[in-house]
Amino acid sequence: MSTTSYAGKVLRVDLTNETVKTEDLDLENAKKFIGGRGWATKLLFDEGVATVDPLSPDNKVIIATGPLSGAAAPTAGRYMVITKSPLTGMIACSNSGGVWGATLKSAGWDAVILEGKADHPLYLNIVDGKAELLDADRIWGMKTAEATAKIHETDPDASVLLIGPAGEALSENACVMNDLDRAAGRSGVGAVVGSKNFKGIAVTSTSRGTIDVAHPENLAKANKDAMGKLKENGVTGEGLGAFGTAVLVNIINGIGSLPTRNWQESYDENAEMISGETLAETLLVKNGACFRCPIACGRIIELDGAVIGGPEYETIWAYGSNCGVDNLRAISEANHLCNEYGLDSISAPCTIASAMELYQRGLITEADCEGVPLEFGSAEAIVEWTRRMGAGETKLGQLMQKGSYRLCDHYGHPEYSMSVKKQDMPAYDARGVKGMGLTYATSNRGGCHVRGYLTSPEVLGIPEQLDRLATDGKALWCKIFQDLTAVIDSMGMCLFTSFALGAPEYADILNAATGTKYTADEILEVGERIYNLERMFNQAAGMKASDDTLPKRVLDDPIVAGPSEGETSDLDKMLGEYYELRGWEGAFPTAATKAKLGL
Repeated sequence: MSTTSYAGKVLRVDLTNETVKTEDLDLENAKKFIGGRGWATKLLFDEGVATVDPLSPDNKVIIATGPLSGAAAPTAGRYMVITKSPLTGMIACSNSGGVWGATLKSAGWDAVILEGKADHPLYLNIVDGKAELLDADRIWGMKTAEATAKIHETDPDASVLLIGPAGEALSENACVMNDLDRAAGRSGVGAVVGSKNFKGIAVTSTSRGTIDVAHPENLAKANKDAMGKLKENGVTGEGLGAFGTAVLVNIINGIGSLPTRNWQESYDENAEMISGETLAETLLVKNGACFRCPIACGRIIELDGAVIGGPEYETIWAYGSNCGVDNLRAISEANHLCNEYGLDSISAPCTIASAMELYQRGLITEADCEGVPLEFGSAEAIVEWTRRMGAGETKLGQLMQKGSYRLCDHYGHPEYSMSVKKQDMPAYDARGVKGMGLTYATSNRGGCHVRGYLTSPEVLGIPEQLDRLATDGKALWCKIFQDLTAVIDSMGMCLFTSFALGAPEYADILNAATGTKYTADEILEVGERIYNLERMFNQAAGMKASDDTLPKRVLDDPIVAGPSEGETSDLDKMLGEYYELRGWEGAFPTAATKAKLGL
């Protein structure tokens, strides 16, 4: 194989038979789908995973790097967890940073495929080109920090990926953790790993350097150009570094689109108390950065004498405004519990917010709460109910492990779950940022902001300022952002780079690393191919056209007060045009579209 940034090797782990096999990477498919998200979705689709029970041994989990993971390029350390989601019943694809993905690539592997189910807890230990399954009884049941420390007793240099007690309990809110406080979140991917009696993967790379690429001089030039643009950009060069992702709290609240008290309101009069600016003034110790990241948006904070990873914007919103809480210390404590138990720090607090509305309306009773009422504004409630969810304590805590949709459906009111395809929407009210509503509705993995971040043009004015309350043209913007995001994910880079970079820069970086010769238009077509393949997976999994929608509250109920008062989502004005641009009928690709994209 000529020099390329693909490692060229994949580990296939059969947990049922406790075997580990090395396979050659299918380079043709890798380049056709870039890698990471795209390549793994293709493999799962081809191996029939779309039709299996998500928590059965027949489901598979692919933990995949991209061709830039571990390379000398900005933010080139991402990896993804791709499987069939137990939360949505559709494709799950969860992205994480830290150093784990780069370490796996440096050790010589593009991906790890997990299949089957072990009859006792196991974990995988990788040291460069050697991989072996080891007994995990000694770390099963442990929270993230304790389990990581136990692995470090025997492998002190390992980067550790694992599930916490929530994943072991098969919670639909469970995520996969790495490097203590980085998370491959959303969609219940941790539950699928847990269903296989699999705790995690420890990876040690003795080379510790960046990986080889096809054209080192070209990559150095593309890297220099990208770094310059990232430093010059107001978001990546200033805002995110100074205040983290929570710089958005005041910005989004200022336009009246910060969902409050389970989306019953959209403006939080106490938002300043939980803002990125307040976090920087009160709890921040230093910035945190993932592998080769010049942005350093991570927050390292001190809480009760411990120095730990701090909360991101979505988490601050979900525990804060969405639960009516303005206590930043309680929010940070709840976030830390999510990291420790392996809970998704959007879905877990959104489940609490839904439970608070059920309690507000008398559907959850005082007796159900067992001493900790689920009252909006209760700092005690967000901390204790996160702990109960993580530990599976109390009957209600176990029910909340299943996520907001199943919780609300249990009480006969699924409309109080602010979710799309059973996955909770994040921190942008789609009634006040119209394009984001279309993104939520058409996301292949359910309610999600990182499948097409239209907040960038609609609110931040990048790459140009759009009218956030208009619907004209939003379908095309949505499609382009979704396709480009699929490219960035599959490359193994961070989505935040797209505040400063566009398709031409990503094409230059990818071509230099892999030896491909994509133009900007061609690389967007690869993203379109990936997005359509995910939709085909969902169709095979049983998705219906009616699943491309928003909660009734967002569709029908106008925002009650604030700068966006009176607005509804206007989804119906955008969805038809979006399908037409995609070449879809009834929410799914036509034969002609599949043929055009080589699907």
